Amino acid sequence: MPFVHKVITNYHSSEIGRAFELAALFTESGLVISHLRYLAQNYFKSESWKERSVYSLKLLITFINTNESNFEQATKLLREFTACLITGTIDYEALADKSGLFWQGRTVTDANNILHHITNYTDFLALQGGYQASRVNPFRKATSYEQRLNWCAYYHKQANVFLNHLSSKDDAYIANQQVRLINNLIVPHVNQEKATQFPPQYFDKLLDHGFQVKDKIDYKSQAITMLLNYGGLRKSEIFHLFVSDITLHPTYKNEALVRVYHPEYRASPDPSFNNRREYLLQSTVYKPRTQYRMSQRLYAGWKAPLLISKQYFFEVIFSSAVKAKEFLIVWANYLKYQRVEPSSSSFHPNLYAY
Repeated sequence: MPFVHKVITNYHSSEIGRAFELAALFTESGLVISHLRYLAQNYFKSESWKERSVYSLKLLITFINTNESNFEQATKLLREFTACLITGTIDYEALADKSGLFWQGRTVTDANNILHHITNYTDFLALQGGYQASRVNPFRKATSYEQRLNWCAYYHKQANVFLNHLSSKDDAYIANQQVRLINNLIVPHVNQEKATQFPPQYFDKLLDHGFQVKDKIDYKSQAITMLLNYGGLRKSEIFHLFVSDITLHPTYKNEALVRVYHPEYRASPDPSFNNRREYLLQSTVYKPRTQYRMSQRLYAGWKAPLLISKQYFFEVIFSSAVKAKEFLIVWANYLKYQRVEPSSSSFHPNLYAY
């Protein structure tokens, strides 16, 4: 009976020369090895990107399992898959679902994201040597997932059906004269949406009274809140900070200088290592937080912000110089009264503990 499950694998790449802990799709025919190779070649991508790629392909394989016998051509199956992402598969009038998938309709943005990941994967398949030999036509006679997915890749390569791609001006002129069979969906345009904001008139009260527990002040939470509100940091960026990333400002007296460095490529605080990744892997039992799986507690994302230095960092600009001074006091109190230094067996340089 056809099935597809997500599993965690240790994949050894002979091309890149290292091992990866990657999510993979396991079916009744075994692992989808081509997708493992695809993820390994994109090892530099974020964990959220990899998880989304696995999830998108799992949806496609699940749809193939359920509907393959209903379609003789991949074109029709893929077109129906795209439609079902938006409309869902449930017949609400009959309160039934003949496919057995019971998918609810997705937003246009979510559906486009799924199609984007499938497009990238089929692009990868179409570049592999010998992929044409493993195509099967008609589609419903395919006997393995690799053959079915290679057929999808072939169809995508011939018609460029999933999504439009950036191209030269001449290529774009030719492409724009063609009508695509399965294209990206149009996202409704939103000009401006009101954002919910914490009432600014109560923010000082939050800092002064909101982080006190039994007459003890939680300086860590105070400092995090100030970095988020007055420094504009993302939540994930907080957890990439090293103790050495916050110093006294060399120009402005009694102000904090906060630099947020790339979690992997930034120069190591120990000059004997080339970057933070090597420093963490060789000096601690940890690795950069971006390299953990999303399901693991130690994971923290990185949204590729604009960096201002070849040392791969950007500086936090507080909303006023006064707040930079106040943050310096809170941060110093955290180091003095609250921070617990890591043990030698579990050493880490992070400002906030693992």
